[in-house]
Amino acid sequence: MKVREISWRYFDFWLLGAVALLTIFGVTMIRSAIAGNLELIEGNTVQKQIIFAVGGFVVMMLVAVIDYRLLAALSRPLYIGMTGLLIALNLIGGALFGSARWFRLGPILIQPSELAKIVMIIVLADFFTQNQGQMHKIQTVIRSFIWTMGLTIWILLQPDLSTSVVIFVIWAALLWAAGLELKHLFMAGGAGLIVIAVAVPLLIVNYDPENDTGLIKAYQIERVLNFIAPEEEARYGSNYNVQQALISIGSGGWFGQGYESGSQVQLRFLKVRHSDFIFSALSQEFGFTGAVFVLLMIFFVIWRCLRAARLAADTFGALLAYGVAALFTFQAIVNVGMNLRLLPVTGLVLPFVSYGGSSLLSMLLGIGLVESVVLRHKALEF
Repeated sequence: MKVREISWRYFDFWLLGAVALLTIFGVTMIRSAIAGNLELIEGNTVQKQIIFAVGGFVVMMLVAVIDYRLLAALSRPLYIGMTGLLIALNLIGGALFGSARWFRLGPILIQPSELAKIVMIIVLADFFTQNQGQMHKIQTVIRSFIWTMGLTIWILLQPDLSTSVVIFVIWAALLWAAGLELKHLFMAGGAGLIVIAVAVPLLIVNYDPENDTGLIKAYQIERVLNFIAPEEEARYGSNYNVQQALISIGSGGWFGQGYESGSQVQLRFLKVRHSDFIFSALSQEFGFTGAVFVLLMIFFVIWRCLRAARLAADTFGALLAYGVAALFTFQAIVNVGMNLRLLPVTGLVLPFVSYGGSSLLSMLLGIGLVESVVLRHKALEF
């Protein structure tokens, strides 16, 4: 395979600028969110996010200069390596702590499941490219599901249900983008909804706050129950975080209470305000106008990824860019939805804004893949 020379005039500087602006805003917002919380300040939360941001942009540029088509040959080694890493994490971490999601590298924690999202995009993009003419066959869909489940099962065992859902959403999105007929996709989606419709009532009937065994944990069931029946808070657990999130968003008004001046944020009524509920924190401090601006910037990034998919020179490049766009879209919708109490609370962060070094690194790695696709096509017209 011949590797083309690249021309930096094809580089998508609009995408880079939007991502840089969101990342800088995220670090700034995290600084405001943890103000007064000595535990987070002494834990160098802001400094860690800056380190991951700088490292992530370096990784992004390195990935951008590498021909993305070389990754097709590396998809299986990447898959095997990531699976082995997740197995080791479950064995070592589970033995030591009872659960396992992070590797500790000095003061920094690395969450392999975040990087697994990007690995699965690469693996599935390569698989669907190789089977482009076989998408009408059920065997192809089943094989792609097996590839997906082979890695995801180790994330479920951590346990990390939200990341597992993200990976299956990526699988479904790439199935459709690769040419699976909509009727077949709807049939699969309908089957999934039936399973959920049967499983949720069973979970409610058998709910036990003391039960913490199996793939689905008690706290995960409690989140769903609090979403379905918030009036049953006394029975099913606290709905405090969501209530404070709604108060924070509502009290922000049109233009907010000002940076480092949000009452629910600075007085620490709003919990997990630097990660899961950072959208509520920024809505209170910057108001409706600030929240809309952040969302528009995120959707601008998603649009540039979709545009890269349309301009890609081949199917593999198009699926890479489309997979990254699907990742950003789903996480943004779920994070904002749970802040507005439109969806159950999950651990999915707001892209580029929420605290989370591994998440930020994986998203910047995804942007690097998109830039690699754009660099090897033609000049962009804005």
